[in-house]
Order: sequence, then C-alpha cells, then structure tokens
Amino acid sequence: MIHHADLDDYIVALPKAELHLHIEGTLEPELIFELAQRNKVSLPYDSVQSLRDAYAFTDLQSFLNLYYAGASVLITEQDFYDMTMAYLKRAHADGVCHTEIMFDPQTHTERGVAIETVFAGIAGAVRDMQRDTGLSSYLIMSFLRHLSEASAFETLEAALPLREAYDDVWVAIGLDSAEVGNPPEKFARVFQRCKDLGFRLVAHAGEEGPAQYVSDALDVLHVERIDHGVRSEEDPALMQRLIDEQIPLTVCPLSNLKLCVVDDMAEHNLARFLRQGVLVTINADDPAYFGGYVADNYRAVAKSLKLSRSELAQLADNSIVASFLPIGRKAALRARIRAMAQ
Repeated sequence: MIHHADLDDYIVALPKAELHLHIEGTLEPELIFELAQRNKVSLPYDSVQSLRDAYAFTDLQSFLNLYYAGASVLITEQDFYDMTMAYLKRAHADGVCHTEIMFDPQTHTERGVAIETVFAGIAGAVRDMQRDTGLSSYLIMSFLRHLSEASAFETLEAALPLREAYDDVWVAIGLDSAEVGNPPEKFARVFQRCKDLGFRLVAHAGEEGPAQYVSDALDVLHVERIDHGVRSEEDPALMQRLIDEQIPLTVCPLSNLKLCVVDDMAEHNLARFLRQGVLVTINADDPAYFGGYVADNYRAVAKSLKLSRSELAQLADNSIVASFLPIGRKAALRARIRAMAQ
C-alpha cells in the first residue's frame, strides 16, 4: 500500500501540463468578494460562505449561471491579472510546469469590458509568472457556443489586431459553454477562418453532448484536441480512432463528478481510457467551482480508480505530449517524467 503522503509528494513532483482550465473558473469566493468591493459591484450573496454554499450544482447550466455572475466582478486589467496570478501560483504549487489557459472574451465584452483589457491582464500575469518561476503558459481564446457564430466572428476580428502583441502566448482557439443544442457545425465557418490564420484548434465535445459531437469536432471543426470527450465510449469506432490517431482528450474528473456527468468517481471511465491506450489527460476545468485544482484531480482518480504510480506518470506524460509546446521542451519534460517513473 502506497503511503498517502508519499503518493501526494509523487503527484506534485510529476512535471505536468494543465490543458483544460477556464481562467474565469478559478475565481475563488474570497477573490470574487475582494474584486466586488474594489469595483463597487453588488453581489446577491451576503458573505463568502453564502457564495461558497451556492456552489452546489445540479447540472452544467446551473453552474454556468453562477460562473457568469462571478465573472461580473472582473472589470479592470488588474482584476484579470490578479485572477490569473492566483491560479498560476496554485498550479505552480501543484507541480504544473505548463498551462494552456482558456478565456472567454464574450463573457466580458458583453458587459462593456474591452477585449484589450482582458488580454492585457491575463497575458501580464502569465509573462510575469514565466519570468519568475519558469512556469510557461499559452492562451486559448474560446468562443461561447450558446452565442451565435456571428458573435464569434466579431470576437475574432476584435482580437486579431492584438495578435502580434501577444504572439508569444496566444496560440489557440477553443469552443466552450453549453454543449446541448449547440453542435460543432454551428461554428464550422469561424473555425475554418481560425485554421486558415494558423491557430491551433480545440473544442469541448462529448461532456453532456453525444459521442457524435466528438466526431463532428474532429471532422467539421478540424480540432486537434478534444476537451472532455468522456462520452466517446458510446461509439466503439470513435474510440478506436482516438487510440489509432492519438487524439488527446482533456478530461476533468472532479468537474464530471460535480456536474453529475458521473455519479461516483469509482465509475469514471478515465482508467479504462488510459488502459486502452487513449491519449487521456487530467485537468481541473473550473477548479474554484468544482472542488479541486489539478493535483486534487490526480489524487481523486488515483484513490478511486486505484491507479498505479506508472499510470499516474503516464497521465503526466500524456499531458506533455498533448500540449502545444515545442518539440524540444516536450522532450526535456518527458525525460524528467521517465526518470521519476524508473
């Protein structure tokens, strides 16, 4: 039996990339209150505890409603900087060496916040953190799928003049928010434009939506990585394709539990995916809302699914392989994992 303290140290020590993380989903209740006071925003909660108590969701939509309410406190560049830096410090403490952070400009521009403000605050924090600790980050600008494709195009056009200023960090485009009723083909044209512009592409699929959405994200949107993808198991041909083509899945176990995608962590299909050879990774999604950052997710699956140390090392290795890092940096990080796994 592995001693828990030893396993915890091992999980933290593994060099990991976090590839599925919504920066607006890292807002802890304490910071929400602090920013609300700073910006004189009134919240429908009278204390940090009453806000934390509201973090009891029944499904994706009930979470999203609270998520958008929490985001309302983000107004200035400093707010976006503080939120991002708070996350990066937690990730660093968890042994994360590279993050690929999703952010939703439409959540903010719809409230009158300039897209320039969003970029400047988030990028400022990731650059400072890289300089100070070596933790690197890329940004994935994500479209909200419950809004129109026209709105996604507007967001892209508003962001493109910023591309040169942020070309060290902004490398990818994503698609998130409510999956049901918003199939991948709704965004086929804007994703084609992003592909033509040379962005790396990812999309949420197969969380609440069916396995068909995973296939469509691959074939219609031409993404190279699937966020979630847990329902891929419903289609054996798709599963074989994921294995054969080594298409990464960015799985978020505690999120799946909290949003009732699974009823019990012991039932999660992550271990089956891993043992069948799917390039599956572990991520925190919206950790402030879902009860844990990335190391918490590793701990939860290690315990509930009885993963071995070598399987945990495989998950960390998968995260590096699935990242958008340059080949040389990937090789160096993977060598560190191999040395630990001996």
